[in-house]
Amino acid sequence: MATKLTNRQQQVLDCIRSSISSTGFPPTRAEIARALGFRSANAAEDHLRALAKKGAIFLTPGTSRGIRLAEDMATPAPEAVLAAGTLSRPDDAFMLPIVGRVAAGSPILAQQHIESEIAVQPSLFQRTPDYLLRVKGASMRDAGILDGDLLAVSKTPDALHGQIVVARLDDDVTVKRFSNRSGHIQLLPENPDYAPIDIDGTEEFSIEGLAVGLIRTQAN
Repeated sequence: MATKLTNRQQQVLDCIRSSISSTGFPPTRAEIARALGFRSANAAEDHLRALAKKGAIFLTPGTSRGIRLAEDMATPAPEAVLAAGTLSRPDDAFMLPIVGRVAAGSPILAQQHIESEIAVQPSLFQRTPDYLLRVKGASMRDAGILDGDLLAVSKTPDALHGQIVVARLDDDVTVKRFSNRSGHIQLLPENPDYAPIDIDGTEEFSIEGLAVGLIRTQAN
């Protein structure tokens, strides 16, 4: 990085790196403010703009998690992902199934749910995924997860508070942020038009996996 950062700017940059490493996604302005003791999210925004001006990050307007590290821009962009059988793929690429609509009561990776497979490069993700889930709807819009995106998912039955998960709730599979405060479990949307989902034990609930990255399939 050519331009020297102030101590506070370096703290903000480290906070962004830590969030991406632990959850697969950058933090919101409010999360940065809480982590670093700022009085408001506006202070975090000022530091983000300064970092963007110095070329340390790139900001996507209109999304609360629209932050990308400049150092990650050297890795293959989502557009570089190759559809299986269409182009010769890099030697280090591996195949991932794309899961579409999941039928009630069926395992996510059941053959009838797999639309196709694509070759991806490991450097696209912080943690190796097991499959790509095609996102339906806008409930996670403010986390930068949009309708039609391919969410990279690592299979696991466990999650930590604040992580973005793929969860099964009765007959539905949904993508939400996992919240567990003193045993009170909620699935939280990232869009104020949608209500949180309370898990009270009256429904069948399980975590299918953690979100570890995202592939944008079209310009939005």
